[in-house]
Amino acid sequence: MYFLGIDLGSSSIKLSVLDANKGAMIAGIAAPDFEMEIAAPQFGWAEQDPVSWWNHIKEGLRALTTKQKLDLKKIRGIGIAYQMHGLVLTDKDLDPVRPSIIWCDSRAAETGDRIYSQMGTNNCRLQILGSPGNFTASKLKWVQENEPEVFAKAAYMMLPGDYIASKFSKIPQTTASGLSEAALWNFGKNRLAVEVLQAMDLSKMLIPEIVPNFGKQARVHPEIAQELGLNPEAVITYRAGDQPNNALSLNVLEPGEIATTAGTSAVIYAVTEKDLIDEQNRVNTFLHVNSSREKKRNGVLLCINGSGILYKWLRKIMSTGHNELLSYELLNSLAAKAPVGSEGLRFYPFGNGVERIFNNKAANSGIQNLNFNIHQASHLVRSACEGIVFAMNYGSEIMKEAGASGKIVRAGNANLFLSPVFREIFTNTTGATLEIYNSSGAEGAARGAAYGYGFFGDLQEAMQGLKCLERVEPNHELTGRYSEIYEHWKKNINIE
Repeated sequence: MYFLGIDLGSSSIKLSVLDANKGAMIAGIAAPDFEMEIAAPQFGWAEQDPVSWWNHIKEGLRALTTKQKLDLKKIRGIGIAYQMHGLVLTDKDLDPVRPSIIWCDSRAAETGDRIYSQMGTNNCRLQILGSPGNFTASKLKWVQENEPEVFAKAAYMMLPGDYIASKFSKIPQTTASGLSEAALWNFGKNRLAVEVLQAMDLSKMLIPEIVPNFGKQARVHPEIAQELGLNPEAVITYRAGDQPNNALSLNVLEPGEIATTAGTSAVIYAVTEKDLIDEQNRVNTFLHVNSSREKKRNGVLLCINGSGILYKWLRKIMSTGHNELLSYELLNSLAAKAPVGSEGLRFYPFGNGVERIFNNKAANSGIQNLNFNIHQASHLVRSACEGIVFAMNYGSEIMKEAGASGKIVRAGNANLFLSPVFREIFTNTTGATLEIYNSSGAEGAARGAAYGYGFFGDLQEAMQGLKCLERVEPNHELTGRYSEIYEHWKKNINIE
């Protein structure tokens, strides 16, 4: 019995297939072959075409059949992980009425601040644990105010994963955890935050049916099953935002456990049983995938927008004049050639929209202390890695202030955590032990799908096969050196 996991990112879409009887992944693929583009019609905007996501998923399913000879009819459950905080507006036929406004789009920050003030900061904190900020609800209000003709066509507001699920099932649905990511979940009353909708003059009719994260949510529509070669009995059994799902994929489910990732953005995600609030809204609390009325589990999320996207930018810039882009492996090896501290070169990775850790303000991105006689490509790459980790550590200090902390952090063996230098910088800057696991978001979604289907009795059983590949402990000498460099870096942050 097979289960399909889909991880809808902003750079690519990854698919993994779990043979649940063996407890092992038997196939995996990414689509498209290139990194998906993010459109920026205006400064600070970020959009993608939802239809292209669906087409790439179909492309990936075809590749699983043709290249990996997988029998798709053995797939019984589908799990979907997706980029958080995006807005997909569809008409009654579930066709998008405009491009998706994705997670790093900054346009609605002022809208969220205005609603926060109108509702009253205390009311917002009691209901949604903070400000509507730049989350999905604020993006929805922005469309209503600025694109009334488009808004008039909208029948449903969905998160990116909800849209993909609807393409499989032809049924609009969402989840409580997804609504919490959208700033539309009332934590105090454990229901849809109708108060936010009312303050924004938005109809709750835009909100689809709310289903649990795990369970038989909807059957794949017969026409879609036939088109894609899927089993007509296949069911969508799990969905979650990419960071809660990343935590699931690393078996981070209980208070005090922490997950991290450094893909397009860099994230630290700590599980707690409390409704934690940062009064300055620099970190945010959302419902975790395994939260229930009986056993509350929340995820406190720190996000730095400029992470892998900075590494991608470096790769393009340094590949100028080459027929092919330099490999990320080459960048990692270059970083290892420069000393700790990059000979004084400092990188500030804040070039991908407003940052939550700065109250949805922009901070100047760029390079400091560049010396043409000293610094080479290796210094540039290493200083970029150091800058990304320093930004993550800046946010982790805020998380500790809010009450979320732990001594062990888990990451998948992917993206920037493939780099030994990045791992060294991370563990010695944060002072945490870093554990690297043989997991990915798509694999976590496949395991979540198997659990949601009922194949596994509990999530611990679903996580069998998860292995720690490496454990990196802080080095006392290096932690002292990185602490000094970090403090200097922090003093020179320039917020606009």
